[in-house]
Amino acid sequence: MRLLFLLALILGLATVALAGADYYKVLGLTRSASTKEIKKQYKVLSRKYHPDKNPGNKVAEEKFVEVAAAYEVLSDKDKKSIYDRYGEEGLKQQQGQGGGGFHDPFDIFAQFFGGGSRHQHGHQERRGPEMRMELEVTLEELYSGKSIEIEVSKQVICGHCGGSGAKSAEDVVTCSGCQGHGTKTVKHMLAPGMFQQFRQTCDECGGKGKMIRHKCPICSGTKVQRGSEQLTIVIEPGMADGATIVFDREADEAPDLVPGDVIFDIRTRPHSIFERRGDALYTYVTISLEQALLGFNLEIKHLDGKAVALTREEAVTPYGFVQTLKGQGMPIKGSHSDFGDLFVEYKVVFPEKLSKDERALFGAAFGVQAAFDEQVGGKAYQQVMHDEM
Repeated sequence: MRLLFLLALILGLATVALAGADYYKVLGLTRSASTKEIKKQYKVLSRKYHPDKNPGNKVAEEKFVEVAAAYEVLSDKDKKSIYDRYGEEGLKQQQGQGGGGFHDPFDIFAQFFGGGSRHQHGHQERRGPEMRMELEVTLEELYSGKSIEIEVSKQVICGHCGGSGAKSAEDVVTCSGCQGHGTKTVKHMLAPGMFQQFRQTCDECGGKGKMIRHKCPICSGTKVQRGSEQLTIVIEPGMADGATIVFDREADEAPDLVPGDVIFDIRTRPHSIFERRGDALYTYVTISLEQALLGFNLEIKHLDGKAVALTREEAVTPYGFVQTLKGQGMPIKGSHSDFGDLFVEYKVVFPEKLSKDERALFGAAFGVQAAFDEQVGGKAYQQVMHDEM
């Protein structure tokens, strides 16, 4: 009879394994997701749906709770094993047999970012320092856009003790000096039979009310350790030089502190061909005297590798002439089709000298006389060449 009951229970749990909440779907993950991926996705979504960022948004509040519940299950080896086999109903069966229910989502959030639990929610948060770094990018990356993966070294809450600094939960005990209050009542004798009584921070626990019997073997009681975070920086097309990209609460972690922000300042590397001014691009092109006078068809390579045609047909191109190419500049940020302009300034290369025949031809072309200085017998005289054509 007992065997039949167990078989029926297993079959029943298997039937509802796919029922209820799909925690992998809640976190936007597949069932093959690693522990690191689960943790990373929780951090992203919990910040996105946190009530502080979505005041009065009931949908965001529900999402925040769902994400916390999903993370609590999938980050726990035993709970994840039960969930993978029997689904949410299997977890409910375990909880009904003394397995414990879900924790406060704000407490789970606080394990990552500090700031306290729901009961402390709403109080002014203590934030840690921000991390600011320069990110050098190319003009090509600012033109086309790019995603850049960066590994940021930082201080993280110890994964073994969860920031308690203790070897196990049983090693965190109430301070016997202050009985967990964090302060002591001290009497100071002013005169015989006359005392002054005041409270001061407990010198045994430092005002924390708790003591650690055995320190965490991983962090040696410091509660933190060196770690890293993989951040994906998205360079949007048209992003300005000097723009900032902010990763909220991704700086150094510490117990009882909300991490500061990681901020990247965008800096553009100098380009060998183009100069950016706002949404416009400027460049210089050198042409010969022949091209300046007779016209030309040229091409230059744009930032995306495509060819840009430069054409001057009948018009003469003087030195310093600026040609405007509409819509060939930088993309305008936030727009999918609008671009600035490209300005091309021409520099004309003149020959160092002309032969007599070349001077005569130019003189004929311009309808002027070409003057030459010749040396005859050591004396200079001027000969005027006439057009014999």
